[in-house]
Amino acid sequence: MQEEGQISTQRVFPLLPLRGLLVFPTQVLHFDVGRDISIKALEKAMAGEHLILLTSQEDCQIDEPTADDLYRIGTLSRVKQMMKLPNGTIRVLVEGVARARIVRFVRTEGWFEAEVEVYTEPAEVPVTPEIEALVRAVAQQFEQYMKLSKRGEQENYAAILEIEHPGRLADTITAYLPLKVRDKQEVLEAISIPMRLEKLLGFLSDEREVLELERKIHQRVRKQMERTQKEYYLREQMKAIQKELGEREGRAMEVEELREAMAKKPLPEAVAERLEKEIDRLERIPPNSAEGTVARTYIDWLLALPWLEAADSTVDLAYAERVLDEDHYGLEKVKERILEFLAVQKLAAKLTGPVICLAGPPGVGKTSLAKSIARALNRPFVRVSLGGVRDEAEIRGHRRTYIGALPGRIIQGMKQAGKRNPVFLLDEIDKMASDFRGDPAAAMLEVLDPEQNAAFSDHYIEIPFDLSDVMFITTANNLYDIPGPLRDRMEVIQLSGYTELEKLEIAKRHLLPKQRKAHALDGNRIRVPDEVLLEVIRYYTREAGVRQLDRLLASICRKVARQIADGSRARVTVTPKLLNEFLGPPVYRYGQVEESDQVGVVTGLAWTEAGGDTLTIEVSVVPGKGKLVLTGHLGDVMKESAQTAVSFIRSRARELGVPADFTETNDIHIHVPEGAIPKDGPSAGITMATALASALTNRPVSRKVAMTGEITLRGRVLPIGGLKEKSLAAHRAGVETVIYPEGNVKDLKDVPESVRASIKFVPVKHMDEVLDLALLPAPEEEPVFPSPPASLHELVHGGYAEEGPRQ
Repeated sequence: MQEEGQISTQRVFPLLPLRGLLVFPTQVLHFDVGRDISIKALEKAMAGEHLILLTSQEDCQIDEPTADDLYRIGTLSRVKQMMKLPNGTIRVLVEGVARARIVRFVRTEGWFEAEVEVYTEPAEVPVTPEIEALVRAVAQQFEQYMKLSKRGEQENYAAILEIEHPGRLADTITAYLPLKVRDKQEVLEAISIPMRLEKLLGFLSDEREVLELERKIHQRVRKQMERTQKEYYLREQMKAIQKELGEREGRAMEVEELREAMAKKPLPEAVAERLEKEIDRLERIPPNSAEGTVARTYIDWLLALPWLEAADSTVDLAYAERVLDEDHYGLEKVKERILEFLAVQKLAAKLTGPVICLAGPPGVGKTSLAKSIARALNRPFVRVSLGGVRDEAEIRGHRRTYIGALPGRIIQGMKQAGKRNPVFLLDEIDKMASDFRGDPAAAMLEVLDPEQNAAFSDHYIEIPFDLSDVMFITTANNLYDIPGPLRDRMEVIQLSGYTELEKLEIAKRHLLPKQRKAHALDGNRIRVPDEVLLEVIRYYTREAGVRQLDRLLASICRKVARQIADGSRARVTVTPKLLNEFLGPPVYRYGQVEESDQVGVVTGLAWTEAGGDTLTIEVSVVPGKGKLVLTGHLGDVMKESAQTAVSFIRSRARELGVPADFTETNDIHIHVPEGAIPKDGPSAGITMATALASALTNRPVSRKVAMTGEITLRGRVLPIGGLKEKSLAAHRAGVETVIYPEGNVKDLKDVPESVRASIKFVPVKHMDEVLDLALLPAPEEEPVFPSPPASLHELVHGGYAEEGPRQ
């Protein structure tokens, strides 16, 4: 197809790629050349007819273009002048001659050469009605564009519109417009003059609309600036008048005070820059604007935080040990671990390593231990309770776009501390929950990670805050409620509970003096002998900690204070008889869990969040159809342990002297008292099996024996957890013998020496050993089923050799 003005002959010309630039025919333009391929192409052109093809790159960022990176239509140009510059580049003056299309590339190494078809336009073009209409529309749009842009002089505008050739007119206007290279390339590739004029008309229309918007925006901004300048002038006048009158009021005084506070406070550079911007912004906000309150609150928070202020903290191990001994009696291993932690900090001179997590039942002194650590280190102490926190913003803060936004509890605690290196207690970290507002435990990961908390990000503050010098201590009752990733960042120190003697010393040294002071019973107004304190511990409390003991001592002090206040007594010595009047009859029986040895009743040991506890399991066997009834609010695991115990006893029916079909002719009822309290766990397995064996054989179980362990179908006794807590519970209940799994022998070292001295610990591997130890001889009355003729353990492991080895 023959295009308008196309030359059919083809020639080879050197090619110079242009970046961010395009040349139209008849356009005279100068530019600098620095690339080797461009310089060589110029030298090749100058050695010939001074003609060179100028083609734009599709991507101006490419330094070494290939043939695929170039547009296929460019401008054949004549090099009119070359001048070398001092920096090694060449300044070139060219004049566009005609459009040209690349047919093929002849050379691409070193420089480009291409065979091209050259398009020439006739000197005169027939002016059709279509071209005439397009030329008028272009002239009108260009005139409006010139008025809006004010880019050139009126003479340049008139000279452009005097061009009679419509094609040259389109090229000249396109070259004048600040269009992108790809838009100009569309006009360059339009060989047909009507098509060229149509594309130019579209670009002119778009540019004119953009200029209209720019003009409107400029007018709006100018009005705003004029109003702002007027307000600024009036404010300056007001400040000058106030200064002359000796008055300092309003926003000016507020801003001046903030600048003075900022100058006095040591701040990091980033914080100082942010504060300066916020104070400048506050100064520009009108006094009655609500935005001013938001900005002032934010500035106050930035000024209140301890960015660089640190407490003079030194680690003196002797002083720290003395403080811990003064504040807490017992807990020797816990104190030793804390002193080891402090020793590492003294040698390292920088707080590194995991966060301490004090885990244990309520009332054992977790929070007071954290306070003692702060006192030993001479650091401020901050406590934040996390119980019931469900919103992630409680940790990370609210974004300032919300009404009433505040920083999170971590930043609030740092403000309260006033120093960047406090002892920060995160209390009840296991009580955090999650809902639709986010997971606060996940937000806590950054706080407690030593690798991340050097730049902790609070949504409200928006500036990274350094928490690496903070000594974080957390407390928890149940470690299993803490998410795994969070628990992995903490080093757990277990606080199991106190023995009877430790509670006595704590009451004498700490609790009673505190209650005396609180109830104004100083001096000899009240005297509580040791034997009375022991009675309170033994008969009125059964807990791992000392919180209930503290409440009871407060109750005694209140009753004594009333007697002294009404004048009936001047001083009171609390006797056992008076104790019963104050606190009522004993709540617990000391020295025995049950009143006598009973059939089908066994004492088990359980672990709870409040420490260890005793658990009585009762079994009743009555004629029936083989139903197994489980009551006492048991969990799924405990129900499965009961079914396992029944299956094991069935497998031992012959050795126990029990009919093999006892489950078909009898109903078995297993009950755990205190049915309103949920109970679960596998460690009651051997207790249920022992109680069932006792009920079936009518052999009582010693009330002085307690047991814990998981049972399998083959009768193996598996290890359990919480042996120390369970041992303390057995000690409080007056148990003399504890049967526990042999796999827990390694845990016996954690049990206090006083407990091991008063209780006999018997490790067992098999359920047969448990039955031999726990079951007493049957009474003289007729048993439910005939008793076995020999020791169960001998009978199973030594007798009945004809049965072969037990599988």
